[in-house]
Amino acid sequence: MPATDNRSANPTETPALKRSRPRVEGLRYSIAPCPLGYLLLAVSAKGACALLMGDAPEPLLAELRQRFAEAALQVDDAGLNDDVQQVVSQLNDAQHPAQLPLDIRGTAFQQRVWRALQQIPLGQTRNYSELATQLGTHPRAVASACASNPLGLLVPCHRVIARTGALSGYRWGLQRKAALLKGEADAQAQ
Repeated sequence: MPATDNRSANPTETPALKRSRPRVEGLRYSIAPCPLGYLLLAVSAKGACALLMGDAPEPLLAELRQRFAEAALQVDDAGLNDDVQQVVSQLNDAQHPAQLPLDIRGTAFQQRVWRALQQIPLGQTRNYSELATQLGTHPRAVASACASNPLGLLVPCHRVIARTGALSGYRWGLQRKAALLKGEADAQAQ
């Protein structure tokens, strides 16, 4: 009697090969109007992984697709409504920041910079040189990490300014940066 072959239909696929195959990650997202134009909030199973701002929905969705090219994106306006409303509320009242779990993705260095940004108190700013000194790196490296921040507002890169005190380098536009800082200053003055 012949021996029974218990191998899978693909005899070359080992368990290790199966594990190494890329898994398609599912991300839910919602795009909504806000006081600064439009915002796109995307969440993974772990938390918010993107908060993008812009003048129109289409470029925001294009950026999300580029950032998460391998992800299966699903619009979920109803499921993310409460989270989006927390972000919009933060834009209207900086004293009450959104309390969302974050899925911060980046290099180890970027994550160090982003953690440092989260330590800057509401209504205060730091310049790139101050952060670079704090982190033992170069101001341009800090600026690059800020420019790569996928979680605008939730990771407050808008609180980083030029050494001269001037607003500089905000990927969602200097007008938005100025509006965010003004909103925070107004909240602190209350």
